[in-house]
Amino acid sequence: MISEQESPFDLFDSWFGDAKESETSDPNAVAVATVSGDGKPSVRMVLLKSVDEQGFVFYTNLGSRKANQIEANNNVAMCFHWKSLKRQVRVEGAVQPVSPEEADEYFGSRPKMSQIGAWASKQSQKLEGRLALEKRIAEYTAKFNIGTVPRPEFWSGFRLVPEMVEFWQDQTFRLHDRIVYERDGDGWATHRLFP
Repeated sequence: MISEQESPFDLFDSWFGDAKESETSDPNAVAVATVSGDGKPSVRMVLLKSVDEQGFVFYTNLGSRKANQIEANNNVAMCFHWKSLKRQVRVEGAVQPVSPEEADEYFGSRPKMSQIGAWASKQSQKLEGRLALEKRIAEYTAKFNIGTVPRPEFWSGFRLVPEMVEFWQDQTFRLHDRIVYERDGDGWATHRLFP
């Protein structure tokens, strides 16, 4: 059975450590679900870049579909699935932007070509052909060939501040183990769910 801990972040850190050891590719991959202003849901995979007691952080182009949907409705859900461990973690809550300083720090840690890619990509907009993207990459590679690449104003991060975190562990005969943490003032209330 899942061992209950005081904070969902303690349990997440433990499970995330296990995932880093067992998952062959991108243990930090997470499905992020957003809803448009007219109520249409959308989900896509992103990479978790940090997690702490404040929440779960990912980065994106602020002109992307997900960023536009977050602007319309900041209630977001995440789902981690680590198949090798037969575990899943679901997170629900409101999203808030990271600080410019935090975004700058993370952007500065990225490989230079990833930084240039952030400048070159008009994420989620129609692309006339691969050549148009390659041309933009060449332009920004020339522009930022020497020195540091500044973070574009249209690129930043979001922090999902959880109201609910559910941990799911596969069990035989589909009698899965599930525990939910729900925000309760400054702490967390926990309960178990039927499979």
